[in-house]
Amino acid sequence: MILAYAVSLAFIAFLLECAARHAHRRSLGASTAGFTYHPDRDVWRCPQDQHLFPIFSDSAKGVVVYRAPAAACNSCKSKVACTDSDKGREIERRDLNGLEYGMQRFHRAMSLTLLVLASLILLVELFRVSGLYQRLMLTSVLALLCLILERLAVNLSHGISKSESDSPAAMSCKR
Repeated sequence: MILAYAVSLAFIAFLLECAARHAHRRSLGASTAGFTYHPDRDVWRCPQDQHLFPIFSDSAKGVVVYRAPAAACNSCKSKVACTDSDKGREIERRDLNGLEYGMQRFHRAMSLTLLVLASLILLVELFRVSGLYQRLMLTSVLALLCLILERLAVNLSHGISKSESDSPAAMSCKR
């Protein structure tokens, strides 16, 4: 029974990770919908084939602001749906310190907390039971949880996992 409770906590942590990752990708994708980032040239291309070039960069804060030429946006037939700015559409790219990454770290910390709780429950139960089979089962599940904990903790301490940081979706937009 205790094993099932610990496994259910781990499953809830897994679901929290999945939901947080989905929400993060969805929110970042919505802010750049239709725009394509070209990392080799460090420009964004809008759906009307105009380019947004970097106009401001602050390496201390990890922010790069891209803007389309005002003349291109002001004469565009899609301007009303894209931006209300007379200066041109802006996209702001942030490094790992932005709000969305703070939320991701929060969800990761919550998942880690659930996994630590599940591990502690298994550890206490390991000392409480006496059968060899039960101890082997608890030890193997505990070892698996420890491996998962280590992986998630490393990703938390480094900010965000490699697969998530490769995405150009680490952006926010000003409409």
